[in-house]
Amino acid sequence: MDIDKEDIKNQIRQWIKQGYVQPDEIPKVELYAEQVTTFMDRYLSGYKRSEEDKTLTKTMINNYTKNDLLPPPVKKRYNADHIILLIIIYYMKNVISIGDIKTLFEPLLNEFYDEGNSGGDTMDTPLMDMYESLYKLEKKQYFETEKSILKTLDISEADYPEKENKYLKNFIFLSLLGYDIFIKRKVMEHLIDDMNKKGEDKDI
Repeated sequence: MDIDKEDIKNQIRQWIKQGYVQPDEIPKVELYAEQVTTFMDRYLSGYKRSEEDKTLTKTMINNYTKNDLLPPPVKKRYNADHIILLIIIYYMKNVISIGDIKTLFEPLLNEFYDEGNSGGDTMDTPLMDMYESLYKLEKKQYFETEKSILKTLDISEADYPEKENKYLKNFIFLSLLGYDIFIKRKVMEHLIDDMNKKGEDKDI
């Protein structure tokens, strides 16, 4: 089957439009675990590949807490900072390992998460400031992502000589996308390893 460029473009825009949860959509009140999973499913279920896929479960939340990716809830309730971290984990876990996320989050939690300043209905926290900046930058990245994928499709169609073989054209396109993701992941891993090394050097 030929790859439909307009279909790809529409799908990309649909996924990109969903994007990160808008800062003003993050609850201003603390939530129990079941309310957190309902919230996450409401805003991120559009990324699910099938109905059986889970956006977030109570077990996942507990595991993130046990692995030090997420601060413990306060009186079994999760605040806006918890939600921000869970949103970022949702995207990151599809790209890098839980161990790498832990390394990435450690300075963030140590420097920007303040339990005493994150409870109740306050939204004025360092993590919220960071998230608002991330949200704005992600919006700017929208069109670059779309252009990059469509450019890869154009390259695969223009540079592969056996154009009559639709399967091979598709295979080349998917392989190029896979290589692009692979290299970006390796860059992320390299930077995280560097963070790890610098953290070990501080302990010496």
